[in-house]
Amino acid sequence: MRFLKTVCLTTLVASLFVGCIVKKKEAEKTEIQKVLDQSTVKIKETTRALAVPNRFPRNIPKGEEHWKLVDVRDWCSGFWPGVLWYAYEYSNDAEIKKAAEQFTDAVKPIAYSSAEDHDIGFQVYCSYGNGYRLTGNQSYKEVMLAAADTLATLYNPIVGAIQSWPSKKEIYPHNTIIDNMMNLELLFWAAKNGENKELYKIAESHATVTMKHIVRPDNAVYHLGEFNDETGEFIKGHTHQGYADESMWARGQTWGIYGFAVAYRETGNKDFLNTSIILADHFLNRLPADGIPFWDFDDPKIPNAPKDASAAAIAACGMLEIANVVSDETLKTKYTNAAKKFVDILSSENYLSGATNDALLLHSTGHHPKGTEIDVPIIYADYYFMEALLRLEKLEASKKLAVETN
Repeated sequence: MRFLKTVCLTTLVASLFVGCIVKKKEAEKTEIQKVLDQSTVKIKETTRALAVPNRFPRNIPKGEEHWKLVDVRDWCSGFWPGVLWYAYEYSNDAEIKKAAEQFTDAVKPIAYSSAEDHDIGFQVYCSYGNGYRLTGNQSYKEVMLAAADTLATLYNPIVGAIQSWPSKKEIYPHNTIIDNMMNLELLFWAAKNGENKELYKIAESHATVTMKHIVRPDNAVYHLGEFNDETGEFIKGHTHQGYADESMWARGQTWGIYGFAVAYRETGNKDFLNTSIILADHFLNRLPADGIPFWDFDDPKIPNAPKDASAAAIAACGMLEIANVVSDETLKTKYTNAAKKFVDILSSENYLSGATNDALLLHSTGHHPKGTEIDVPIIYADYYFMEALLRLEKLEASKKLAVETN
């Protein structure tokens, strides 16, 4: 009997000890890790409800709980597999990896079809690019190289830029939008990893033309640059998804911040870095007091205008990219802290969806002038939110390791 009591007491002490260790480990988790934990669980649960891997989340209409799905031709098709790859990267969960592979495979036709628009980078690099980065799957590499060649067919050497919307050629002989800066990374990657070295020149030229004509003297950007396709002459700037042509459309500004920072990383051209910094500073200087941009900084209805959480998430990633490529420690700290602030606010109850619906973030705005996707969850907000969380989590881990080894 005494032996049994001793065994029970020992077991109880051991259980309490293990419980304390578990609680200590939980307590040691950073706020970013806690948000990543919650987000990964939610992504996994959502995946189980998406039985068909060739339909992709796009947005959640007001009053609804589940994602509205689109097919592979939608410009947002690559973001959901990208979200899954980020969740797998953090969790190493085999079930999430399987889902990421399935949804990534479904994007493959984009690489081997005629280019309908510039969004091939969003579709393929966010899906296959993350998959290849994490797995080294050589079949993914082949798809990415094919996708880059397909994207390059939209390049007009007279203008020196990629045609964004061939379907609108009758309206604009050649049009290039600021979003396209984000698709250049696919071309830069393919130039380094494949045989078509011309892709580098195409990407560099496109960034240069965008910098010269779409970045405005007031340090904001046009949404679209209209060019003469036969002479290369710049005709006019338009901001279709913003309040007005000369207004500051929030998401467009963040495409520029992030895209030019990547262009600098890949080329070493300081003009690209300076452009990214100018756009970033203008964005930060014009932020409202609560730290999250309205959909357009010049909407006369402010403060009664919708916010755009997606712009804040993209801005966080862009700021982290700047911090990663600058050598000046003061600038590194400035842009890292700016990114942290965006992520902290997005991680609050004001923006995390919690049990409201399947998304991670609330309050994004897609195309306000058309009245679509206003103040709703949108998949690319979740994608860049996960990217920013992971980048900050890795940064925290590296700093912790540096402290421990010194």
